[in-house]
Amino acid sequence: MKVAIIGSRSYTNKRKIKDFVFKLKEKVGDDLVIVSGGAKQGSDKYAKQYALEFDINYSEFPPYHEPHNQHCVYGAFRYNKQYSVGNYHKRNKDLVEYSDNVVAFCTEGKITDGTGSALKSAKKIDKKVIIFD
Repeated sequence: MKVAIIGSRSYTNKRKIKDFVFKLKEKVGDDLVIVSGGAKQGSDKYAKQYALEFDINYSEFPPYHEPHNQHCVYGAFRYNKQYSVGNYHKRNKDLVEYSDNVVAFCTEGKITDGTGSALKSAKKIDKKVIIFD
């Protein structure tokens, strides 16, 4: 089961994400894959941190203007492109399509533009979404 963990870069409740990831691993077991967009702050950061800490398979979809890394689902040819805000939206769409479920962690329940983009993509394809604050 591939679970995308997305959300605000300003999200700081790492305990909530840690508990969620831990309980998800207990429930799903070795078939669990945590998927994130690879941001260096907030929800993405904690999703990666706890997936790796709990020895959970981890997949990443950084925006296409960033460098390729060992966790990227796509090959290196997709990365290091010229910066464009559209790279974020394309990444969000790809991340959602790749995942079985989408979980968003939002600061004070406020959905940022990036998280909103991913949730909009999820809605278009009837992907199950859970939102935490």
